[in-house]
This record gives sequence, structure tokens and C-alpha cells, in this order.
Amino acid sequence: MNDSRSIVILTGAGISAESGLATFRGPGGLWEGHRVEDVCTPEALAADPDLVHRFYDLRRGALAGVHPNAAHQALARLDEAWKGDLLIVTQNVDDLHERAGARRLVHMHGELTSAFCAACGNRVRWPDPLPPGSACVACHQPALRPDIVFFGEMPYGMEKIEEALSGCDLFVSIGTSGAVYPAAGFVQLARSYGADTLELNLEPSAGSHLFGESRFGPATSLVPAWVDELLK
Repeated sequence: MNDSRSIVILTGAGISAESGLATFRGPGGLWEGHRVEDVCTPEALAADPDLVHRFYDLRRGALAGVHPNAAHQALARLDEAWKGDLLIVTQNVDDLHERAGARRLVHMHGELTSAFCAACGNRVRWPDPLPPGSACVACHQPALRPDIVFFGEMPYGMEKIEEALSGCDLFVSIGTSGAVYPAAGFVQLARSYGADTLELNLEPSAGSHLFGESRFGPATSLVPAWVDELLK
């Protein structure tokens, strides 16, 4: 790892859980009381826009009460200090990486603080509640929706992500379940190009056996320690 020059880091819900944001699955998770089909598909948005918009309004509102934790801050420190290539790919739709100071970042599943116009494709920062039928500032159509990649839609930045994976020396997965594709396949893609692979997770993920090394424990402990190790 210490010989790496190009790094790709994938982060999932586990890195934000210690900031107080709920993960998706399990008791107390975001899907508890909601079927995925009811809140995170294009069909759900068409069938019940009030429910879908309200679901993401609540999640957006929760951001005001949470803050970046030591894991987010460690990655931001790495982003600032690392002289080689670095790309942080997050599956998270919160803004904690940015608030910690990370800049070399791709939100592959969209962002809670952004709205997307289904009519013209314009994206605009949107920190407030987003009622169904909100008008786009670009085309003025009542077509704004949460800027979230729903199941069945293409994640953002895939060309950039795949280019980074094809050239990286080290791929690191932090706080992910290893169950959601295409992100779950990134470790295999990186390995196919000869990269070292490292998993930092609270417990073994569905893809733990694919990593060259796995370390288990809280992200707020594992990530700062790994960054310190890499930068020393």
C-alpha cells in the first residue's frame, strides 16, 4: 500500500452511520416501514410523488443535525495531502464528505442537496423541502425531483469511475455492504487491472473474500489509522 500512487476509495452508508445517519437495511434502517419499490424507483415517483418527495425531504432535513465524523475528516485530510491521483466515490447521498473538506469526489447515487429536472436535465442546489410539481429554474417546467439515482437508473460518473479504477494502484472500500451493483463489482474490476485491494468495514461484507486485506471495526477508528499509515 505504501508504494501506491493512484487510489480509488469507495464509501458507503457505514461511514456516515457514526454521524447519526441511518443505514438502509436492518432494524431502524431507512427501508424499515418502506419497501424499496415505494420510495426509490421511477415507478414509485410516478405512482405516489407525495410519498417519494416526503421521504427525501425528511432525509434532507436530517442533514442539519449531523456533522462529519473522524472518518470523513481523515479522507478529506488524505485528499488534501495526497500528491498522486485520488478519487473518492461515494454511494452516499449526504454531504458529509464535502463538509469535511473532500474535493476529489463523485456522488454516484446523487445528492440530497440537489434537485434534478426530469424535463430538461438541469441540476440545481436545493437544500430546502422539494414539493412535487416544483418548477425548474432553467426551463420553468413543474418537473423537479430529488436528484437521486433510483433503482434501475444509471449511476452518475461511471465513465470517470471506471477510468480511475483501470489506472489505480490501490482500491479501498469503506463501510459498504458489498451487495449493491455496480459498486459491488468495483473490487473485481480494480483487481483485474492489478490493484491492491483493502476493505475497511464494521463487519465482513458480502464481497469480503474478494479483497486482498480486510480490517474490521468502526470507521472512525479504522479510517484515520489507515490514513496516518499511508501518509507517514
